[in-house]
Amino acid sequence: MLWLVRLSGFLCAAMTVIVLSPSLQSFPPAEAIRSSHFDSNLRLPGQILSPGSSRLRFWFRRSPTFYNAAECGASASDSITACDPELVHIAITLDEEYLRGSMAAVHSVLQHAFCPENVFFHFLVSDEFLESLVRTSFPRLRFKVYFFDPARVRNLISSSVRQALEQPLNYARNYLADMLEPCVRRVIYLDSDLVVVDDIAKLWNTDLHGRTVGAPEYCHANFSKYFTPRFWSDPNLADTFVARRPCYFNTGVMVLDLDMWRRSDCTRLIERWMEVQKLAAGGRIYELGSLPPFLLVFAGHVAPIEHRWNQHGLGGDNVHGSCRALHPGPANSPDGHGRVPLGYRLFWRR
Repeated sequence: MLWLVRLSGFLCAAMTVIVLSPSLQSFPPAEAIRSSHFDSNLRLPGQILSPGSSRLRFWFRRSPTFYNAAECGASASDSITACDPELVHIAITLDEEYLRGSMAAVHSVLQHAFCPENVFFHFLVSDEFLESLVRTSFPRLRFKVYFFDPARVRNLISSSVRQALEQPLNYARNYLADMLEPCVRRVIYLDSDLVVVDDIAKLWNTDLHGRTVGAPEYCHANFSKYFTPRFWSDPNLADTFVARRPCYFNTGVMVLDLDMWRRSDCTRLIERWMEVQKLAAGGRIYELGSLPPFLLVFAGHVAPIEHRWNQHGLGGDNVHGSCRALHPGPANSPDGHGRVPLGYRLFWRR
């Protein structure tokens, strides 16, 4: 009996050491550690600590280097600029709240691109220290960082049904045509909560048929619910959609013709609707953050893109069975040949 007591005591002591010893714990590959108390000199194998931030410190594994396939021709040189005509341009926001999603999105684009060295990222940030984090996590990545001043839209943002929708960086995409170099004539905008599982060049080469915006449309959705009764009861407002066949489209995946955007000054058109919302004497005209102004300007004038590029609703929506009827088909399960069907968007919301 004595030997059993001693064995039990030994096992309890061993378990205590395992639980209390941080050095024996493992961290998942792209997981942000939300604490400001980690030793800044600590380095775990294959992981990188972000530059100084008194609020948050992030750990990410260093990404492998992705190279162009032989069919892409000579790999782009290190001196390449954003104006190179062979580049595929992608814009995405970086902030602390959704940083893990953004990093996963970047990695997924590179992993599935046929010519990853021809992909150029444009990062919109409100915290400039994130540039160093991207550079250490993706050493060979071609990118440029643009600081988006929250003051630019703070007076235009109205309260929303969710506080997260009021964050200024949500509106940075409205200013891509102003912030990116004039030589960048087209850009793919991607939300921070997605994973790309097909060659992004296929989306890049989508024919927009002379439209400013290309996105998957959902014309069966109840378009009217995105605006308040106040909007629909005022002919001066509701007539905005006269002679248009407006359909809902999700702004998380868009191809933007920046030349046409600049010629039409679409940024100012969006701002005007935000001003109407902010100043409307009879009450607000919409509820949902940055989406309705896009619908007001572009709905009915969107170049439709295949739904497979935005397989949204795989999170909470699909729990209630409201996703599959919209665009059926597997998103990330193997097909009959053991391959993963490509081109679907996976997303999660907080």
